[in-house]
Amino acid sequence: MFHLRLFIEYFKQYMKIRLAYRWDFVAQFGTDFLFQAVNLVFILVVFQHTSSLSGWNQSEVIFIYGYFLIPWAVFSSFFNLWDFNERYIIKGELDRVLTRPVHSLVQVIMETMTPESLIGVFTGLIVMGYSLPRLDLHWTWVDPFLFLAFTLGGVAIYAGIYIALTSISLYTDSKSDIQPIIYNISTYGRYPVNIYHRVIQFALTWVLPFAFVGFYPASFLLDREQWQWYAWITPVVGAVYLALGIYCWNRGIKHYRGAGN
Repeated sequence: MFHLRLFIEYFKQYMKIRLAYRWDFVAQFGTDFLFQAVNLVFILVVFQHTSSLSGWNQSEVIFIYGYFLIPWAVFSSFFNLWDFNERYIIKGELDRVLTRPVHSLVQVIMETMTPESLIGVFTGLIVMGYSLPRLDLHWTWVDPFLFLAFTLGGVAIYAGIYIALTSISLYTDSKSDIQPIIYNISTYGRYPVNIYHRVIQFALTWVLPFAFVGFYPASFLLDREQWQWYAWITPVVGAVYLALGIYCWNRGIKHYRGAGN
């Protein structure tokens, strides 16, 4: 409850700051929506030249892409760690964080969150809704709960991987270009994994499991039995990678020696 109340206070302060420049806040929503629309147009253009992509039709690929946007939006909202090195290591703000009686990772997450990125959740639902009339799906009452579990599992996978990557900064004060590279790899999870080479399929499943963020859960919701087993273990994979990320962070904090001068 203490951390929940703290989160609410941080959220209130953040919204006060953002709403001081209301049009900038609104523009952020528009920019995010247009960015995702461009990716949707790319899929539509691809299917102008083919009716199927490794056994997946246009509506199914759009559905997978729409689902992918939801865990990505939640992750982007509450694990905005992109400038951690410059802000907390180079500028020394992590020293301030470590003097407070709250876990350092929790503080960093609350200080860097960007709730406006949650617009991606609505964008994803719109994209999924666009494809649904063309799909013959039969969902049961349990599917919404599975949808939530899969989404949280996907968020945990993203969080664990990027927390682990961010923890590298705790060992060095030099900027790293690893995160942009991993981001480019993560976008592979928005498409059916079987369109890639087997080596890439293995990497997206068991090394950097971004296929569990988008493809496997979405294929389960599309009633593709071939991939159902993978979808079921999505929350487990998420828990494992999140635990790994937190472990790497805690080890890095113990190694951290301060900003110096």
